[in-house]
Amino acid sequence: QVLLVESGGGMVQPGGSLTLSCAASGTFSTINSMNWYRQAPGKERELVASINSGANINYADSVQGRFTISRNNAKNTVYLQMNSLKPDDTAVYYCNMQDLWNGRGYWGQGTQVTVSS
Repeated sequence: QVLLVESGGGMVQPGGSLTLSCAASGTFSTINSMNWYRQAPGKERELVASINSGANINYADSVQGRFTISRNNAKNTVYLQMNSLKPDDTAVYYCNMQDLWNGRGYWGQGTQVTVSS
């Protein structure tokens, strides 16, 4: 059983910053990908950023240059630093882990990010 717990969401004005955290607990391979997804009302869930155990990183075009993903393997935690936030970034942000050893995926409960003046 793997548990992912997100924190750090909230409301911020356009141009502001937030940092999301996701702590993983349980039994999982160290060979994994940690990912942040988001889902806005009426839209499909989309991949925002990913970082694997080899520290390879990918970003969605819409957040490139504004968001930074990082991980602390000793703490089994992944972070998403979000700068220059826009109203279009408003969504529920979900943490996801893909265990690359057994192929299983796990999801957090989601945290709301609202960007509004």
